[in-house]
Amino acid sequence: MHIVIPTAVAALVFVLGFYMHKMLVAKEIGGASTEADRILADARREVESLKKEALLEGREKIVEERAVELERLRRKQSELDKRENGINRLSQQSDRTRENLKNKSDSLTQQETALGEMEQALLAKHQRANKLIEAHNTRLEEVAQLSSEEARELLLSNLREETNMEAAKLTRRILDEAERSADDKANSILATTIQRCAANHVVESCISVVNLANDDMKGRIIGREGRNIRAFEKATGVDVVVDDTPEAVVLSCFDPVRREVARLSLDKLINDGRIHPGRIESVVTKVRGEMERTIRKFGNELAMEASVTGLHPQLIRHLGRLRYRTSYGQNMYQHSLEVSHMCGLLASELRLDPAMARRVGLLHDIGKATDHDIEGSHAMVGMELARKFNEPRIVANAIGAHHEEIEPGSLYAVLVQAADAVSSARPGARRETLELYIKRLRRLETIADSFDGVRKSYAIQAGRELRIAVRPETVSDETAVDMARQIARKIEEEMEYPGQIKVTVIRELRASETAR
Repeated sequence: MHIVIPTAVAALVFVLGFYMHKMLVAKEIGGASTEADRILADARREVESLKKEALLEGREKIVEERAVELERLRRKQSELDKRENGINRLSQQSDRTRENLKNKSDSLTQQETALGEMEQALLAKHQRANKLIEAHNTRLEEVAQLSSEEARELLLSNLREETNMEAAKLTRRILDEAERSADDKANSILATTIQRCAANHVVESCISVVNLANDDMKGRIIGREGRNIRAFEKATGVDVVVDDTPEAVVLSCFDPVRREVARLSLDKLINDGRIHPGRIESVVTKVRGEMERTIRKFGNELAMEASVTGLHPQLIRHLGRLRYRTSYGQNMYQHSLEVSHMCGLLASELRLDPAMARRVGLLHDIGKATDHDIEGSHAMVGMELARKFNEPRIVANAIGAHHEEIEPGSLYAVLVQAADAVSSARPGARRETLELYIKRLRRLETIADSFDGVRKSYAIQAGRELRIAVRPETVSDETAVDMARQIARKIEEEMEYPGQIKVTVIRELRASETAR
């Protein structure tokens, strides 16, 4: 009995444990199944997400490749458009050239026809003249009972007298025509020379302005009781004007060389900061030596620009001093260079020696580089300088005769007179014509700006050329050609000017794109 009960309990416990274990196993199996379902669902969701990402990446890549391909096609289309425009322009140029050739061909054909008719007319006249001579000879023999030889001598004598009379009349007519056309030809040569020669003119005055860092520097320049300014004026020979002008002092002197020495000396003193009488004298002496070297440098540069060689060193020095000489506000350095170029161009037009002409033009005002202690007009002083330093007789005579103080001894003297007058009368060369010159340039730009589509106009080359920039979206290539012609006609109608004015219309289209 006691054995049965424990056995039954043990069996019951075993059965309960077995069922509990089975329940636990079933529960674990159910949890694993649920976890498997969850993992499977997560995997499906991840697959769907990856699939969407792959689709998005593929679409973006396709869009990028499409954009690149479209950009390549756009550039290619732009290149094709440019080539097409170039081909069109070449075609238009070819058409114009063909038209010009056709016109020239027609003109030559007409000239050949006219020459043929003239040749036939001359041949007919020659034949009639021969017949008249034969009839005249026969008549002479019949009337005068002369032999053929005697009649020939009489006829030749008559023809000789008539020929001499005709030659005299022809010579007189040629001389009259030459006198009538001489002025026109001279004006044409001068106009051509002026248009080929361009020079900048610098208008000088009798003062120079020295800028200061601050107004406190004025007191240092004046010095205690004015000793510094007195020492400076004594050393340089210029007047120093210290007034209410902010941060500036004025140097006044009729001699440009002395004024330039004073300006450079004052600049050095201001930059150095040590301003006292002893220092002033030292700096002025040093600057004078530097100025002498600078003058010789300018003289060599002027001779080089004018293509003139073999000048005496003293003449080179005088040429350098011309940079600091003015006449009616016109700088003599630039004036001499311009006259030299003009003389060379005039000599080329007249088949003279351009080198000799440039030499004469360069030295014609050399007398203006001398100081007032040498008496005489600048032309006569320049002639004496040329003789003193062994210049050719033609050069010395041209220098002395360029203001008609002596008789011209060669054509080069006449060339210098003409070139000197043209250079002095050039608009803007002298102070009294500067205002009119500026008004003329402004008038040119105003006329150009009055046309539709003009962006900006510029009068350059001393008013001999007008360049006009137009808006490409408004003005086409064909319209630009017509605009240039209309502007030129309007300038001819509304303005008076020497020589010619070249009108250039510039049309430019700029396209830009940023590569990212």
